[in-house]
Order: sequence, then C-alpha cells, then structure tokens
Amino acid sequence: MSDHHGVTTEPARIPAPAGVAPATQYSHVVSATGRLVAVSGQLALDEHGKLVGEGDPAAQARQVFDNLGRCLAAAGAGFAHVVKLTYFVTDMAHMPAVRAARAAHIPDDRLPASSAVQVAGLVAPEFLLEVEALAVVPE
Repeated sequence: MSDHHGVTTEPARIPAPAGVAPATQYSHVVSATGRLVAVSGQLALDEHGKLVGEGDPAAQARQVFDNLGRCLAAAGAGFAHVVKLTYFVTDMAHMPAVRAARAAHIPDDRLPASSAVQVAGLVAPEFLLEVEALAVVPE
C-alpha cells in the first residue's frame, strides 16, 4: 500500500528485535501510522446470535475470524491493517485451530503482534475462544 505521495503505508513488522528470541507465530513489534480501529473480542456467534461450532474449536475459530473481518470492514479496514491480535482460549490446545483460521486471512509474512491467554472461562461455557483486534488504517 502507498499513499498519494508514494510513501509506503504498510505496517512495519519486526519479528526478531535485537536481543529478543525470534517469533515464529507472530511479530514481536508492529508499528503503523493512521486511524486506529479497535475491534472488541469476537465470539463464535452467527448474525442471529446463535453459537457456531459447539464443542469444535476449529469451527468456532473460523466464525470468530469471519466476524472479525466483518467488523474490520465496517470500519473501512481489513486484515492487512491488523497490527495486534489478542486470543483468549479456554485451553491452549485450541491454538492450532486459531492459527489455522488466522492463516486463512493473514499470510505468514504479515503476522501481527499477538498475545494468547488461557482463561478459566468466557462469557458462557460453550465459548471456547474469543479474539480481539487492533488495526491501523492509513489516513
């Protein structure tokens, strides 16, 4: 991406800052300039508020990323603008399913900064994961 002056507006990703062990599934640092878009944690709910993928972390992760995409689009953003993802999972064993769902939307050479947190529970016991996003859209 570039603005009307030809200046690159792609977020800068630093997967291995000096003195920090390299990251493989995320970027340690992402910097960008522009309009901030914060997306609340998304759950595996369809447009009618019904759970998608009961007991199935892969199906829930796919729905969560679909919802994130819709929320980003509503703010004039897309996954290319995401600089940070935060994952809340009820079991770290769900992370491969979350990464697979993320990979459908974000290529490995554009990984955002990320945090993954195992939680005792989410808003209701049927939810296995929740993901929130921060994006920066060039002005």
